[in-house]
Amino acid sequence: MTTAHLQPRIQRTDGSPIRVLLVDDEPALTNLVKMAVHYEGWDIEVAHTGREAVASFDETAPDVVVLDVMLPDVDGLEILQRVRESDGYTPTLFLTGRDSVLDRTPGLTVGADDYMAKPFSLEELVARLRSLLRRSGDVAAPEFETLQVGGLVLDGVSREVVRDGVPVMLTATEFELLRYLMRNPRRVLSRAEILDRVWNYAYGGRASVVDLYISYLRKKIDTGRAPMIHTVRGVGYVLRPGE
Repeated sequence: MTTAHLQPRIQRTDGSPIRVLLVDDEPALTNLVKMAVHYEGWDIEVAHTGREAVASFDETAPDVVVLDVMLPDVDGLEILQRVRESDGYTPTLFLTGRDSVLDRTPGLTVGADDYMAKPFSLEELVARLRSLLRRSGDVAAPEFETLQVGGLVLDGVSREVVRDGVPVMLTATEFELLRYLMRNPRRVLSRAEILDRVWNYAYGGRASVVDLYISYLRKKIDTGRAPMIHTVRGVGYVLRPGE
């Protein structure tokens, strides 16, 4: 998965994060899916058994469910049947280690909206979930914004950046970092905040990558001009209009 987020984030119509319920008994898989979902800015609950899944569904009212067919106690097909009986409609994607049409059809017949065989690509899983959420009609993909701080302008549609009328060429990661800074002008952001928002899981908590990319941004944004990116010693960084 790339570190830059090139698509608009999907959220609930009230502006709150999407809620995902993941039901699978493989810790390695659930950890990877959790990281991918968090990168989307969504919330996720994990259940490792069918009984946990039913309880979690009733408690969290998820917007989308990722459900393993083979669970240690209750079959995933039975879980989905129970959900469909008590729930108007929640988009559901089945995960299974079996990949034949015969194995797939019962799940789709009982009410699943999509199906993926293990092993699968995290990028594809997220893309499938985004598609299911859009089709559900209960979510919104906000428009790309245009941000301006002083003479610095960032266009989220064209992904162009201009300072004082001069185009600034940025890599995808530099663009996301600058966008986060520009969304929070004059606010001191810690390295941990920046790492969590821009890279999320991808760099394993190495805050030094923030310093590296800040230095890249400074060379492109501030060189030969009044500085806009400032270091707050012992805390982090802040973006202020150039003077």
